[in-house]
Amino acid sequence: EMESKVSEGGLNVTLTIRLLMHGKEVGSIIGKKGETVKKMREESGARINISEGNCPERIVTITGPTDAIFKAFAMIAYKFEEDITNSMSNSTATSKPPVTLRLVVPASQCGSLIGKGGSKIKEIRESTGAQVQVAGDMLPNSTERAVTISGTPDAIIQCVKQICVVMLESPPKGATIPYRPKPASTPVIFAGGQAYTIQGQYAIPHPDQLTKLHQLAMQQTPFTPLGQTTPAFPVLTVAGKQWSSTVLPLKAVTIFPCICPGLDASPPASTHELTIPNDLIGCIIGRQGTKINEIRQMSGAQIKIANATEGSSERQITITGTPANISLAQYLINARLTSEVTGMGAL
Repeated sequence: EMESKVSEGGLNVTLTIRLLMHGKEVGSIIGKKGETVKKMREESGARINISEGNCPERIVTITGPTDAIFKAFAMIAYKFEEDITNSMSNSTATSKPPVTLRLVVPASQCGSLIGKGGSKIKEIRESTGAQVQVAGDMLPNSTERAVTISGTPDAIIQCVKQICVVMLESPPKGATIPYRPKPASTPVIFAGGQAYTIQGQYAIPHPDQLTKLHQLAMQQTPFTPLGQTTPAFPVLTVAGKQWSSTVLPLKAVTIFPCICPGLDASPPASTHELTIPNDLIGCIIGRQGTKINEIRQMSGAQIKIANATEGSSERQITITGTPANISLAQYLINARLTSEVTGMGAL
């Protein structure tokens, strides 16, 4: 009885269905200048949202009364069939592949969808003619599973209707951690003992490293060397874009020189001097110069440390490079000093 009500759109329930799509599929749904998705929204009455980001996969969220959701699904299924037909006109394939949609469903509802001994999913397959597969594993970093439906558009629509009935009868149990697709995997490079991933024209510390850097920046008091007023964690503008101290322009990573044309028009080199207490210079130089070499490599700046002068309790550090190189070198030096001073319990 409930099923017939849902099928006829008489059940005034607002549902949210999430779909997982590849970039090409999303492009098809959006259409030129967003015309296709606009038409789908207007004609179905459902809200259709597409997740942001340059990810290989995107989440398409459809929300509205059940009848609006079914109209939106029908439009998506027929659009995908149209795409398949168009692609076949240029191919030698004789059999037409089915339309395939992937739903993202809270894992706590999948048991009801499968049914005891697979009885429910078997019933849905037989009554709709669609193929339905529930993934055994949860999607990464979530408590959701992918449910793949394939068949003719009509079979898919009937199948979605039946799945909606199950979801209405068996709400999710406990909190659901939604699946969020990750950006396309980018190469990881290492410079100065630090791992980076490439995003556009920047080298971003690898997620694990980023967390550590963020904690360092948030927890520790910025330590400014004597006589300096430069903040320890600067926000810089490079090639017209702002970046914080945890985001390095690729030019700073010497493994990838000249990978970012936008950074080639750098301002001319300038020189900046710092004065560091003698007893802290060791933490900047590191064992056999390892730390200072890391700072040079990561910042792209030239860094010279003056020899100790008799009777002086300080050492002069001269940094040469673009303003961005200098600011980054300053940040890295300050971060070394901060961790050293904090470790000594002096702050």
